[in-house]
Amino acid sequence: MDPLDILIHLMGFLAPALAVALLVALAARVVTPRQAEPRSWWAQFAINSIVGVLVLAAGLWHFGVDGKMATYAVLVVAVATGQWAFSRAWRT
Repeated sequence: MDPLDILIHLMGFLAPALAVALLVALAARVVTPRQAEPRSWWAQFAINSIVGVLVLAAGLWHFGVDGKMATYAVLVVAVATGQWAFSRAWRT
């Protein structure tokens, strides 16, 4: 496998985490209540991306393959929980 194939496979592995992280960070602008000091969307995206990649790596380690629906379900729950905690939504 040459380096380009490795890069393509890596990006395919990371794509779900990055897509969910971006969509959740952008949707949080509309859904969560306004705060005195709003967090930037790119910081939310970065935190959500890290959480998502960790969940995908844990799913790959646990199941031995990537692309399991259980891993994607945990990905959505983990990123949403991370966004909730990062935006301090429990204070409202």
